[in-house]
Amino acid sequence: MSNIKAKSALISVFSKEGLDPIVQKMSELGITIYSTGGTEKFIKDLGIDVVPVEEVTSYPSILGGRVKTLHPKVFGGILNRRDHDGDVSQLEEFDIPQIDIVIVDLYPFEKTVASDAAEQDIIEKIDIGGISLIRAGAKNYKDTLCVGTVNDYTKLLQVLEAGHGTTTLEQRKEFAATCFNISSHYDSAIYNYFAGDSETKALKLSEPHVMPLRYGENPHQRGWFYGNFDDMFLKHHGKALSYNNLLDVDAAVNLMSEFENEAPTFGVFKHNNACGVAQRDTIQQAYIDALAGDPVSAFGGVLISNTEIDAATATEIHKLFCEVVIAPSFASDALEILKGKKNRILLELVNGALSRKRDHNQLEVRASLNGYLVQDPNLKTDQKEDLKTATELTPTDKQIEDLLFASKLCKHTKSNTIVLAKNKQLCASGTGQTSRVDALNQAIHKAQSFKFDLNGAVMASDAFFPFPDCVEIADNAGVKAVIQPGGSIKDELSIDYCNKNNITMVFTGTRHFKH
Repeated sequence: MSNIKAKSALISVFSKEGLDPIVQKMSELGITIYSTGGTEKFIKDLGIDVVPVEEVTSYPSILGGRVKTLHPKVFGGILNRRDHDGDVSQLEEFDIPQIDIVIVDLYPFEKTVASDAAEQDIIEKIDIGGISLIRAGAKNYKDTLCVGTVNDYTKLLQVLEAGHGTTTLEQRKEFAATCFNISSHYDSAIYNYFAGDSETKALKLSEPHVMPLRYGENPHQRGWFYGNFDDMFLKHHGKALSYNNLLDVDAAVNLMSEFENEAPTFGVFKHNNACGVAQRDTIQQAYIDALAGDPVSAFGGVLISNTEIDAATATEIHKLFCEVVIAPSFASDALEILKGKKNRILLELVNGALSRKRDHNQLEVRASLNGYLVQDPNLKTDQKEDLKTATELTPTDKQIEDLLFASKLCKHTKSNTIVLAKNKQLCASGTGQTSRVDALNQAIHKAQSFKFDLNGAVMASDAFFPFPDCVEIADNAGVKAVIQPGGSIKDELSIDYCNKNNITMVFTGTRHFKH
């Protein structure tokens, strides 16, 4: 049957929010309602007739509510096929009521885990009856409409009102797809909880939120973002985001999370790399000096601040064509200025997004060959206490500040990379080169082309120097302090060069490759 007039419904939900207009509508339509426990009481309190499931099964809720709906009379009423003579006769033989609509909202397992609840509380939030009802109702979508989440209550109400209680096959199949999405996501979350950090666990990824993008990496490719974008950003203005926009936004947020709660810091990003970063006393000056790092590459880039963008900064930004501007907040007059370009995307970081991005332990996943590469995120940030002076000359406090600043930028730049910085300003970086010497030469050439004086600058490398050639080239350009992981069997060659030429060099002990 394609269209089915609903005569009965089973409701067993955790969240009652938004349920009252549904049961009111069902009552108006003459739909018999079956229910259990707290849901049954909620419906009764509304003054609406409801049949306890116990009256159908002749069996009480047992084991503290663990078993309520798991009974042949319930599942027979959901799973029977209306066009199957044997099913119809068995319903009559065993006095099983036909159930046309199933409404379920599962115990909040993920929220309970996230709340750091005790293990027993978490285990009790593994829904058994609810997940079984969802699977049964969705499987039998040809005859049953199944709603598996509070998020679909409004949609169900619209269906009931529009069809006066009649549902179509297309509607039931659409609800069924949502239900199986819910059940598979729920089971993935439970598996990941039990598997923990086991190195041999299967890869179970499930993200129910999806946002279509303007296009993929190129206009002929489709693109989507799977994740709760609104949990990180409030979009104030601008066109729809593209795949490349989000890659740059992610790179910008990753780096700026290193500077949360520090002095005003501004970054300019292009193709996932910072082309300008500066830390200053005001965000306006930080922007001006970040832009000076590479005003050419900044065209069409993504901009990010670690503090509120004011009107003075917005006025400067407005002179530049840029795709996206990100900040923890925008002054109201700054927003109006930046909205002057209709396509410019303005994103406000919400819910402590920088902290959560820095501190999260979400695995990094990348498609590779016929499978996936998975790794822990690089949550290590080089600190002053990590530094081991490898040379006779010890860095000054000011040099240490610049070295750590450069190290943060280096960590978030494509390998092989070299970062040159001075006075907490990115002078230039060599990005994604096949040799470290090429990366250094690229950085020096770029810095000099934008008239940076590298005398007294510092250099950061994402990996060790196998030969002394890089420190020699850097020395000739004016660099006087170096930060690198160390660990090469030929470290002494670089150390010897530095000692002979009054250069200070510190080892961090941590490599920061980024491919």
